[in-house]
Amino acid sequence: MADTEKITINISPVDLGRVDLLVEQGLYSNRTDLIRTAIRNQLDRHESVIQEATSRRSFALGVLRYSRTDLEEWKNRGEKMSIRIIGMLSLASDIPPQLARDTIQTITVRGTFRASDEVRQALADRINSSITIT
Repeated sequence: MADTEKITINISPVDLGRVDLLVEQGLYSNRTDLIRTAIRNQLDRHESVIQEATSRRSFALGVLRYSRTDLEEWKNRGEKMSIRIIGMLSLASDIPPQLARDTIQTITVRGTFRASDEVRQALADRINSSITIT
C-alpha cells in the first residue's frame, strides 16, 4: 500500500502468544500480516454498516487532496467547503492559513488529516474528528 498509517495497539500477553503461535505455524508471515487480515475481515463483515453510514451522513470514501488552487477557486466563487471523509484528507503545504479559514467551514475526518501545523491551528475550531493528524 502506498499510503499507510502506523498504529499502536495493546493486547494481552496471552493474545500476543496466540498471535505468535499462528505465525510460527505458518498461517501468517508475521504479526502485522495477522493483524491486517483480522482488521480487513472485520471491515468486510461490517461493510453494510460502513456503506449505510457513509451514504446517510454524506461522507466521501477514500483520499481527498486539495491544492492551493482548489481553495482559491472556492474562495473566488464565494463558497465554503464542508469536508466529510472516511480515509485521508490532505491539504497542500503551500495553503496559507487564512485561505483555509476563508474556504473551509467544517472538516470531519474518520482517518488521517495531513496539513501544515499553521493550517491545522487555523482550522482547529472547525475540525470534528476521530482522526490521526500527520
